Amino acid sequence: MYSFSDAVVIEDEFLRDGLQNEARAFSMEEKLSFVSALEAAGVSRIQLGSFVHPKWVPQMADTDALFDAISPRDGVTYTGLVLNKAGLERALNVGAKHLSISISASETHSQKNTNRSVDEGRAAIAPVIERALSEGITVRAGIQSALGCGFEGRIDPVRVLNIAQFFAAMGVQELNIADTAGLANPRQVYDLCALLADNVAPQLSLHLHDTRGMGIANMVAGLQAGVRVFDTALGGLGGCPFIPKATGNISTEDAVFTCSEMGLETGIDWQALSGVVAQAETLLERTLPGRMGHVAPPPWLTAQETAHA
Repeated sequence: MYSFSDAVVIEDEFLRDGLQNEARAFSMEEKLSFVSALEAAGVSRIQLGSFVHPKWVPQMADTDALFDAISPRDGVTYTGLVLNKAGLERALNVGAKHLSISISASETHSQKNTNRSVDEGRAAIAPVIERALSEGITVRAGIQSALGCGFEGRIDPVRVLNIAQFFAAMGVQELNIADTAGLANPRQVYDLCALLADNVAPQLSLHLHDTRGMGIANMVAGLQAGVRVFDTALGGLGGCPFIPKATGNISTEDAVFTCSEMGLETGIDWQALSGVVAQAETLLERTLPGRMGHVAPPPWLTAQETAHA
């Protein structure tokens, strides 16, 4: 049953999905500190922010400046989220090379998030994707609320498949399936990922929230279906501003620990993230929901490290 192989790519979205719902404004220096800490721990894909209007998501007001301020490290991909033409122009201006460009599979969520229906969202996003691809940008096309909607409930998998095929026909390099409200269960994740894998060519990735405590179980279901790219957020921070009670992503440290325990390589040191989680908790003045950031390494692991020191 668990015949896992291959490396797993973890995209940390603390700086985007994690911070977008927070009242406390993080300074540029603080954000750069988290970028450096994630790099040092071995995270190879970091989402720096979203190119959205600061009126709607104030925490993302300095995304352009953050892209300009980083010192890119070899082997690390820096990504951003784009929802419209204006956002793409901003991303192009700062030289972004990898972008997530997404729409929702839910009519209600689409209206609340972008003031458009699903069909209007598809029509509006097509030229954005075409332009990005023509500029040589790697595009990850996302389908929000693909595994359930916080307003509507179940989303028909056929609707998700139709959107995925629409994106695939445009030539995107990756399809991101998002459980935006955290409503999915493992069987549902497996079935949808298997359906998409059988019918579309681009690589699949999963964006999972832990609203009902099923995030890691859903990740394992995705692994069983062949998915090897997952979105996470340091400490399990996050949530959609437009969905009530939609809590954070699966935590980066928990996801990395899970992969490590099952023999899957991520290139990330989950223990190195504990101090970074503590830093985030100090700034936010609360304990974050991720588990492994608060768990001491087991004695036998500590002994092994001492022996090899």
